[in-house]
Amino acid sequence: MATHQVTNQPPPLRGRNLFEDNLPLVEALQREGGGWASERASEVGRFWGGEPIEWGELANERPPVLDRFDRYGQRVDEVTFDESWHRLMAAGIRDELHALPWRSDEQGSNVARGALFITATQAEAGFACPTTMTFAAVPALRAQPELAAEWEPLLTSTSYNPASVPAAEKGSAICGMAMTEKQGGSDVRANTTTAKATNGGGPGAEYKITGHKWFCSAPMSDLFLILAQAPEGISCFAMPRIMPDGSRNRISIERLKDKLGNRSNASSEVEYDGAIARMVGEPGRGVPTIIEMVAHTRLDCVLGGAAGMRSAVAQATWHAAHRAAFGKQLIDQPLMTNVLADLALEAEAATVLAMRLARAYDEAEDDAAAAQFK
Repeated sequence: MATHQVTNQPPPLRGRNLFEDNLPLVEALQREGGGWASERASEVGRFWGGEPIEWGELANERPPVLDRFDRYGQRVDEVTFDESWHRLMAAGIRDELHALPWRSDEQGSNVARGALFITATQAEAGFACPTTMTFAAVPALRAQPELAAEWEPLLTSTSYNPASVPAAEKGSAICGMAMTEKQGGSDVRANTTTAKATNGGGPGAEYKITGHKWFCSAPMSDLFLILAQAPEGISCFAMPRIMPDGSRNRISIERLKDKLGNRSNASSEVEYDGAIARMVGEPGRGVPTIIEMVAHTRLDCVLGGAAGMRSAVAQATWHAAHRAAFGKQLIDQPLMTNVLADLALEAEAATVLAMRLARAYDEAEDDAAAAQFK
C-alpha cells in the first residue's frame, strides 16, 4: 500500500487437508464403520483443501445466468455456469459423492460417503445440491425397475458432462427435483399440475405434464423427479430435459431465483407445456414414492450442515489465532476463547450426529431401530 503497511491480518487459510485436520470426523469414520475409506478420505481432503476453495469463491462471485432465447428468437432455456462450477461438479462426481453407496459393496458405504461429503463441501456448498439430488434419486427410481435399469447406470457414472444432449449419448446424468407450486408450497397435495396418459397410463407409462413448479432445483439436470395430478391423485414422474432424439422436452425456465445464499447453484421457476414424463411407482402414490428421494436429501442436509459448521469454526479459530487486540491474540482473550470453544463443541456434535445418522442408512435394511432412527 502507498500509505501504510498492512499488519495484524490473518494470512489466507489455504493448503489444508480438510479431512485430516477435522479430528471429530476422522474418529467418526472409524467408529461408525467406514474406516476402510480413511486413506481415500485423506486424499479427498488434501485435494478439496487446495484449488477447489478458489473455484468455490469464483462460482459464487460469478453466479449462473439464464438465457431464455438465442439471438434468433428461438427458445433455448439454457443456464450458463462459470467454468469453476463445472470443475467443482466434475470433481465431486469423480469422488463419488453422488453414488458411492450405490457403487460399492463395502459395509459402511454411507458412512464413507458421509465423510467424503463433509470434507468436500467445506470448500463450496452449492454444488452439493445437484450432487445430492442425483444420489437421492436412485432409491426413488427403484420403485419402477425398468426406469431404474435405464437411469441408474447414468446417474451413478463417475463422469460429468454438462452438454445439452441425450443422457444415453453422454453416458452420464445429473438429476433434479421439482415438487412445490405457487399455491401450495410444501403442501404438495394442493398441486394443480396435471398428468395425462398418452397410451393407457399406469406405472412406467408415458404421460404429458402440464402446469408449473415454483421451485425447480438444478434446472440444467438431465432428469427430474416431479409430482403431478394423475386421475388417481398425486403421482411421481421421471421427466428428461433432453429427449432421446435430441429435441428439448417442453420445459420452460421462467426465471432463476435471486437467493441470499447458495448463489453458485441455479434454482428456478419452470412451466411444463405437455412435457413428456414416465410414471414412477403406483398411481396416486407420488408422495410416498418421492419421499425416498426426500429422505436421502435430508441426510445430506445434516452432513452439509456439519460441513458448514466445521468450515465456520476453522475460519473463526484461524482468524482469532492470527489477530491481536488489547495486548493478546484474540484466541487468548477469555471471552473469545469461550465463544470459540462453544462453536467448536457444537460443530463436533453436529459431525458426530451426522456420521451416526449415515450409519443408520447403512443398517436400516436389516435393523428396525436404525430404520426408525433415520
